[in-house]
This record gives sequence, structure tokens and C-alpha cells, in this order.
Amino acid sequence: MKSAIQCVCAALATLLVAPLPAIAQKYPDKAVRVVIVFPPGGSNDVVGRIVFQKVSEIMGQQFVIDNRGGAAGQIGSEIVAQSPADGYTVMVQSTTHVANAHLYKKLNYDVLKDFIGVTTLARQVGMLVVHPSLPAKTGREFIALAKKRPGELVYGSAGNGSFVHLSMALMASMSNLKMIHVPYKGGGPAGTAIVGGETQAMLATIGSLTPHLKSQRVRPLGVSSDKRTTQFPDVPAIAEFVPGYEFTAWVGTFVPAGTPKAIVGSLNAALGKALADPGVASKLSAQTLDPLHMTPEEFAARIKSDYDKYEKVVKISGAKVD
Repeated sequence: MKSAIQCVCAALATLLVAPLPAIAQKYPDKAVRVVIVFPPGGSNDVVGRIVFQKVSEIMGQQFVIDNRGGAAGQIGSEIVAQSPADGYTVMVQSTTHVANAHLYKKLNYDVLKDFIGVTTLARQVGMLVVHPSLPAKTGREFIALAKKRPGELVYGSAGNGSFVHLSMALMASMSNLKMIHVPYKGGGPAGTAIVGGETQAMLATIGSLTPHLKSQRVRPLGVSSDKRTTQFPDVPAIAEFVPGYEFTAWVGTFVPAGTPKAIVGSLNAALGKALADPGVASKLSAQTLDPLHMTPEEFAARIKSDYDKYEKVVKISGAKVD
């Protein structure tokens, strides 16, 4: 009898210790697809490749980059929204993700309901610059000049509803400025326009402006973060002359809604380790991208906050995309 009881106890112990097949599956046990929703070469692509190369080393499995650009990230986002929620499809998207919800009449997915934000990867800070011919040496002088010449100063952007457009539209609204907006087909042409004197001002990401800053073909007046940046400590925050102003963007990682919490946690932890790696951090900083890790809960709060913020800014800008 004693032997039988021992056998039953041993069997129960085995059942309790041995996890179910789904739980036992080590994640990841095969290659993971990383859908970057913008073409190669841009900030999203740069961040995704730098970070996930390190994640591959940390998790001991391949994270394969798959660029699916088009329609301001909608094509890639739709692919991820419709993918299995098993952790083997990951998306790299930017703040454009929440902006699209307010710029387009209809999306084939729900920005808030169809995805889980794993973590932010990097922060993008904008910088207000002017053409050297403009008689404004400081942000305060620029505000005064724009007020003195309402409807005369021209600023360029990377297109209607772009970060470059919305960041300036918000600043203009908070400062009660009237300026002329000229949308270009991308950040490159917009940069060429201000360097060539076609436009007089622009508020774009620091990374896109770096070549023009180094050649001194534009004059920096302020950064869009609430405090000065480490890369440009002598350039004031726009908040120093427009109280309360803050408009930064992020590049983040998402998975389809329904992905198990344990997998989201594993990805978050690996991404945190990757972003803390000195080599990864220095590569991102060299591109004027600030490494930024959050818990899924912190990122969810930021997504909702930015969703509401962009709704207001898009209305202020009057931007619409058919």
C-alpha cells in the first residue's frame, strides 16, 4: 500500500512540475519577424536594426528585419494587426502610429485596440531652425519677428500631418503666430528648401538637420524637448521662450493584441538589456536618438496620452490626409 501511495504522489509531483506544452515552449524557439513600417534608411529603420541586432544576441534567436513601408506606416501596421498573436511578429513604429488615427478618415485597424505596446526604443527631439538670412538670432526674436510680420514668414514641412508640420503648428498656436505652411514630399526636400532660402523656418528632428547644422546653413533657435539636449546644450528648449511647449516623438515596438503577457514581458526585458548596452546607446546617440525604455504599462499610458495630444494638435494644424 505504501508503494502505491508513493507512486501516486510521484505521479502528481510530475504533473505539477512538468509545464503544459504551450508554457514549456521556450520563447523564442524560432526566428522572429520584425516589421519596420517605413523604408530602409529612416530613423525607424536605423533604430530597429541597431536594437534588434543586439536582441538577437541576447535571446539567442534571429530577429529578421522586414521593411514594409508605405502610406505613412499603414501597410506594415495592417500586416502586424492581422498576424498571429504569438510573439513571432513584432512591429517597429513611431508616433506616426497615433497621428494616423486622426489624419486619415479610415484605417484598416484600430490603433489602440489591435496592438500591445512593448516599449519605446528611442526618443526623437525636434529643433527649430531658421535660414541665416532671417534677422532673428534667438527664439524670442523669432517670435517677435513673426508677430511683427503676420502671414509673411514661410515654414516648410515633410508633408501635411508630419511631425515637422505638427510641431511647428503647435508652437505657432501657443505663441499666437500666423505663418505660411509649405508641405514638401518628405523631410529631405523640406531640408533642401530651407537651406536654399525657399522657406525661412522649420521645426524638424535633430537627426534630419544634423548635416545642415554642421555646415552652418541653418541657425538653431530651440529644441522641442522640455529641457535642453545633451548633444546641443547651448541651444535652449523652446519651452524657455514658449512656456509649456513640449513636442517629442518616439520609435517603439508593438505586437498584435492578444499576445501572451509572458511573451510581452520577455521581449520587454530583452529590449531593456539591448538599450542599456553601451554600444547600442552610443550608436543611437550618434544619430541624435535618445535610448528610451519603458514598461508595457508606462508605454500604454504614453500611447494614450499622445493619442489625445495628437488629436488636439491635428485639429490645430487643420491637417487632413485622404
